[in-house]
Amino acid sequence: MPELPEVEVLRRSLEPRVSGQRIAAIRVWSSALREPVNGQTLRRRLVNRRVLGADRRAKYLLLHVEEGSTLVVHLGMSGRLTLVDGAEPHRAHEHVGIFLDSGEQLRFRDPRRFGLVFALPTGRLAMDRHFRHLGVEPLEPSFSGQVLAQRAGGRRRPVKNYLMDARSVVGVGNIYASEALFRARIHPRRSVGRISAASWQRLAGAVQRTLQRAIEEGGTTLRDFTDGNGREGYFQVSLQVYDRAGKACRRCRSVIRQIVQAGRSTYYCPGCQR
Repeated sequence: MPELPEVEVLRRSLEPRVSGQRIAAIRVWSSALREPVNGQTLRRRLVNRRVLGADRRAKYLLLHVEEGSTLVVHLGMSGRLTLVDGAEPHRAHEHVGIFLDSGEQLRFRDPRRFGLVFALPTGRLAMDRHFRHLGVEPLEPSFSGQVLAQRAGGRRRPVKNYLMDARSVVGVGNIYASEALFRARIHPRRSVGRISAASWQRLAGAVQRTLQRAIEEGGTTLRDFTDGNGREGYFQVSLQVYDRAGKACRRCRSVIRQIVQAGRSTYYCPGCQR
């Protein structure tokens, strides 16, 4: 599933190409996503309005347009939002086409149909049900070990599960939680109630460095992700523990282990992570 780095890569690839363009038309070929696409609302809020810029909140891509509306896109499990030549024919699994006055189109494709495409008044985003529960942004300058500790609030859950809870911290998915905990030398099963202030600070830095490195390398493409220009990411070649069970740790040569936490595979090094 695309996480924060992939959505940030998508935002950066699209913003210079769509900002300033006017949305000429919107076509919904299939409304069958996790929540049905409302073509009438999309057209009412977006058509004939110029794109002002692209933003991101957690794993949501936000395209702000004139007159106070925002297009919201969530990639779900297999979604892609790609800018293509307007003459390209409609292809299988493409749900929405956003026609720009340049002649190009933004095409949303999602074979597994867990994605979202909708539009809201920009001023209502923070209070919308998709956003109001979301936790802190890990790439904000204010993000720190103290923030992580405060939001843990005396709980006793495993730190890996805590990192993946969007109500606490947004965008740190399964891959990046495993990688950040490896960087911080913290065992994924350690209780958040047993982490020192120094370890929290080390973990906060590890989360930020992991996400920033992934963004620099174009995100992680294990199956479906591409940026807005159709390019795959290559952070997967830098993975230290994720999907490396049975292989030697590149740091200490211990054998990487795999466990299951909350139904998700976790990878860690028993030599480096305590």
